[in-house]
Amino acid sequence: FLANGEQGHQNLEAMKAGMFLRKVKSRTWKRQRHYKLQEDCKTIGYKSSWAINSYSTFSISDVEAVRAGHQSEALLSVADEFPADRCFTLVFRGRRGNLDLVAESTKEAQAWIQGIGALMENMENMDESTKLDQWISDWFSKADLNKDGRINFKEAKKLLKMMNVDMNEEHASSLFKMADKSKSETLEDQEFVEFYKMLTERAEVLDLFQDYSSDGQSLSQCDLEEFLREEQLEGEGSYEHALQLIDRYEPSDTARMNYMMSVDGFLMYLTSPEGSIFNPERQDLFQDMSQPLAHYYISSSHNTYLMEDQLKGPSSVEAYIQALKRGCRCVEVDCWNGSNGEPVVYHGHTLTSKILLKDVITTIANYAFKASEYPLIVSIENHCSIEQQEVMARYFRDILGDMLLTNTADSSELPSPEALKRKILLKGKKFENESENPTGEVSDEDEAAEMNKDSPKLQQNLCKELSDLIFCKSVHFHSFEHSRTSAKPNEMSSFSESKFGYILTSYYSKLLYFVLHNTRQLTRVYPSGMRTDSSNYCPVDMWNMGCQIVALNFQTAGMEMDLNDGLFTQNGCSGYILKPEILCKRERLFNPENPEKRDDYHPLLFYVKVISGQQLPKVKQKAWFIVDPLVRVEIFGVPLDQAKQETKHIDNNGFNPLWNETLQFTIHTPELALVRFVVEDYDKASRNDFIGQYTIPFTSIQPGYRHVHLLSKDGTSIHPSSIYVHIKITEQ
Repeated sequence: FLANGEQGHQNLEAMKAGMFLRKVKSRTWKRQRHYKLQEDCKTIGYKSSWAINSYSTFSISDVEAVRAGHQSEALLSVADEFPADRCFTLVFRGRRGNLDLVAESTKEAQAWIQGIGALMENMENMDESTKLDQWISDWFSKADLNKDGRINFKEAKKLLKMMNVDMNEEHASSLFKMADKSKSETLEDQEFVEFYKMLTERAEVLDLFQDYSSDGQSLSQCDLEEFLREEQLEGEGSYEHALQLIDRYEPSDTARMNYMMSVDGFLMYLTSPEGSIFNPERQDLFQDMSQPLAHYYISSSHNTYLMEDQLKGPSSVEAYIQALKRGCRCVEVDCWNGSNGEPVVYHGHTLTSKILLKDVITTIANYAFKASEYPLIVSIENHCSIEQQEVMARYFRDILGDMLLTNTADSSELPSPEALKRKILLKGKKFENESENPTGEVSDEDEAAEMNKDSPKLQQNLCKELSDLIFCKSVHFHSFEHSRTSAKPNEMSSFSESKFGYILTSYYSKLLYFVLHNTRQLTRVYPSGMRTDSSNYCPVDMWNMGCQIVALNFQTAGMEMDLNDGLFTQNGCSGYILKPEILCKRERLFNPENPEKRDDYHPLLFYVKVISGQQLPKVKQKAWFIVDPLVRVEIFGVPLDQAKQETKHIDNNGFNPLWNETLQFTIHTPELALVRFVVEDYDKASRNDFIGQYTIPFTSIQPGYRHVHLLSKDGTSIHPSSIYVHIKITEQ
């Protein structure tokens, strides 16, 4: 079913036979490893040539892309040694590093490139029930320790431990015997599926199903319509929608032909994307993209070139690829004089490694519009001499070509994302007019200047060729009054997080002016220079004020990036989210500190009944322990909305914990609220361990019975881990 034609079959056979490939980390680090596709066609095993028989493995589903040729820094560094047609790169999801490989021949490289590509495509195209069968057969092969195609009770007990289930022996034994129809004291394929289904039977879903089933056995189209209207609060079109759901999720042909849904189909629907907490209508592009740029939040990265910390970590073009693939629409380039007249990019005055500016611009040109067609802003911090600035200007012009927006026509408003599709905008210092030669003023966003406050500011000349290419002009922030009367729309100030905090406190009575400023001008905020570990600040305060470009260290996982990912998951992951109307209207300004003073103030009550959890992953450091999970719901938004509540913890059950607890919140400004669901392993002696999370804009939540599909710390899926909740939203 995988091999498309003879060639596809040969590729798979070659991969299953296994072969030596060179793993490359740098020009000097190149090691032979044996790589082999496992029999399940879903995992690849690899080992060092000297390891006797212990293969480490990774799953094909963890691979996001296969790049053929010299498409990574490591492979470019060995380009003179290994031709492009023998080289390829596996790119993994999340923040896991790439795997750069060199085959012995072009034919072998092609077998892996095409073979992995076909396997990935096959996984992409699986429907939900095939995914579930796949998941079950994965567990089967993990449990079948002696590989005889059957599982005895001892292996089944080990499996339960692996699956995070703490079940007493008696109960496990009775389930095992019920599934062992052949009375062979072992479970074969289909018997194991039965065993798994008994294990994962969802009593709470069965109860709900029977509440709406007329005959206790199935849901008719009318039963399902009633459920959709009453519980999921679907209005018009529920009857037609019920039929679509039966068609899409009912596994039994007979039931489907009779317009009925079995409990299996009902569970399939509830665990599908349509049954998830995220409203599918907000998944794709649904916002008006024709308003001025200042009316949008823009997904923005800080010191994009860094893979790790700010002092000694590596700089890499790979960091730009990762950020752009995640829908980032504002990247940062710190340019310094390099040797041989070649400008370099790195974090100045530190030990971070240097990369060539031309490589960065080439990478930006290649990846700028892969995830989103909307404009990309390149924020330039320029520390180069006039000579190297001329080289910079030439590279931007020549490499970006037509993508570069050079027209800075004056108008009273910034252009819209729609008008700037597939355009790259440069932000940096710019002459006011032909005769001006700005020396001495170091603009606010100059982070090197911020870090070296005590040293005298260097006078810097600017080259005209570079100035002419700048669209967003970096300017020093004087006052809101000055901005209101004198600023042009394409002028932009940057604030470090500490300066932003200072404005928030010292201008407290004038916060409306900040909101007003952000209806017309772009504002960029970036992390303090003190955050040398690349940690992040919470972006919510800045978003509440209408700041558009709130730059975060994309390489650092955690709550702050969860919020960023949560906000930007909607609207087609385009990297642009239209700000709420309350932050765009100049005539009726909104103050996030006093949300109840707005004209149309309608606070909402938000009830989350946390019902159960499904197949929560183990905490890595404690592989031998079953988790004690609790769920915390956190609200981020205007200060009045910030809140968190948690359930009690459940002892020793990561497989199907039941909480049945209701948490209640008042939401004063729904348009600005984000909801983060966090699952943790309770530990009374030390800090709880993180298990998974999911963050969603409040306005994208679907009411009713919903599954929250958990993500890892890195923001990648940990399917099929989820929590099952009931959501109710009413006016206060």
